[in-house]
Amino acid sequence: MEGSNHEASLLVMIFFMLLLVISVIKYLFHKIMDEKPHSSNAAVLVPLPPGPSPWPILGCIPEMLRNRPTYKWIHTLMKELDTDIACIRLGTSTHVISVTSPEIAREFLKKHDKVFASRPLTGVTRLISRDYKETAFAPWSDQWKKMRRVLVSNVLNRSTLAWLLPKRTQEADNLVRFVYNHSSAKGEGEVVNVRIAAQQYIGGVMRKMMFGKRYFGEGKEDGGPGREEEEHVEAVIVMLLHIYAFSVSDFLPWLRWLDLDGHQRIVGKAVKVMKKLHDPIIKDRIREWREGDPSISRRTPNDLLDVLVSLKDSDGTPLLSDDEIRAQIMQDLFLAAIDNPYNATEWALSEMLNQPEMLEKATKEIDRVVGNKTTLLQESHIPQLPYLIACLREALRLHPVTPFNVPHVSIADCTVAGYFIPKGSSVLLGRFGLGHNPNVWDQPLRFNPDRHLPEKRRDLSETELRFISFTTGRRGCVGVELGTNMAVMLLGRLLQGFTWTIPEGMESIDLSSGEGNSIFKAKPLYAHATPRLNPSLYLSLSPTSALG
Repeated sequence: MEGSNHEASLLVMIFFMLLLVISVIKYLFHKIMDEKPHSSNAAVLVPLPPGPSPWPILGCIPEMLRNRPTYKWIHTLMKELDTDIACIRLGTSTHVISVTSPEIAREFLKKHDKVFASRPLTGVTRLISRDYKETAFAPWSDQWKKMRRVLVSNVLNRSTLAWLLPKRTQEADNLVRFVYNHSSAKGEGEVVNVRIAAQQYIGGVMRKMMFGKRYFGEGKEDGGPGREEEEHVEAVIVMLLHIYAFSVSDFLPWLRWLDLDGHQRIVGKAVKVMKKLHDPIIKDRIREWREGDPSISRRTPNDLLDVLVSLKDSDGTPLLSDDEIRAQIMQDLFLAAIDNPYNATEWALSEMLNQPEMLEKATKEIDRVVGNKTTLLQESHIPQLPYLIACLREALRLHPVTPFNVPHVSIADCTVAGYFIPKGSSVLLGRFGLGHNPNVWDQPLRFNPDRHLPEKRRDLSETELRFISFTTGRRGCVGVELGTNMAVMLLGRLLQGFTWTIPEGMESIDLSSGEGNSIFKAKPLYAHATPRLNPSLYLSLSPTSALG
């Protein structure tokens, strides 16, 4: 991310470029300051949501640059205006609509879902999606419909997830083995970097399901990541931090070629890492299925890459192009899967360490459901773990992975909550604002899993949008079951396999979030782990059986 000095220089640059133009035309644009859009007759009578008065041409970009990070500025602005919906114009015509009310959010994504089913076009998302050939970032189009059908019917359906269960179980076993190898080093437990363990578990699950193997390289004997796997997760996190990160170039398209924020350059490097690791595997697999021995096309797929490559249309020709396969893998599977489970687990365990009675309650629930200390937690146990699920739901509410959801763009004028929303508006549901809304949540800044127990939820979805986990509607995430299973297995295996305590010399776990646009936990969670199960159980998780 660029520092404050770079942002100040950027602001000066923009003003010098535009000062002369603004001084000449300011009077002509004066009425725009309070003018309502006239793209429909209804707009004459219905006001825009409240918001700051924009500059000519620039809109509110100067204020955005002066008040980084942008998400804090938007939330502060909404508090000052005492509103749950605000309109901020950025550039000449982009209206950013921010929402912190579940009722209004449901109007957008349920009542008017089809109107708000598109996505904004940005420099970063174009890079990541290979020119919008996947599902998450593609605008409303036949291409989006095609790729979503593939996800729903062939990749994330229940039968495919059941078929891939052994691969996920292997990675859950490897997680336990990896932590055990570190926590048993001195016989009395050891301090473990939970973030590394959590990130690599999720990365391992996705690599195993997608490519049929845990490692791009040789990995490590203790079950931990090698350099290639570390690069892989680092690249994913970099891309996640820059997706829809309020880049000036996206709101002033005539400056896009300058890449003033440097976002495209930074993300471009991360994309190169992903291509370096993914493309050779994908290229070889495509050659196997499409250019090799004809009999190979009749074999049984071994992983999701085989599924994607082997799909055919009604004419018997490959359904997906090479770039569609690459884009689907990078964005819809790896980027969409890694952030939420590891982030929710790290925050949940951090909060529970500061309130150890919660750790004890969750661990007792797992022991009661699994039944003994010679069997490890399985996905089949998840529906019987309401308190563990409540802990993760509370982490998602209190510590969201990003400040806003992925923007929804309106494909037509619409009236929502009594306000006019012009065609082309970008609608942002505030994860902070929804999850911390005092009108919805009692003591919203307190970590309290018990608040979720009356609902008896068996997954992490939140269709009423009181907080955001997988959103809802046409653009809602279709991976609710997979995301739930990975997150619950991650936290559950950590709690079942080990007794966790705050490291010696520390009074409590620091719960600070990151600076800038990052709201991940500022410092990785280091916690003392002591094995609590029968030693023979850990030893049975041999390196040979866990490697793939």
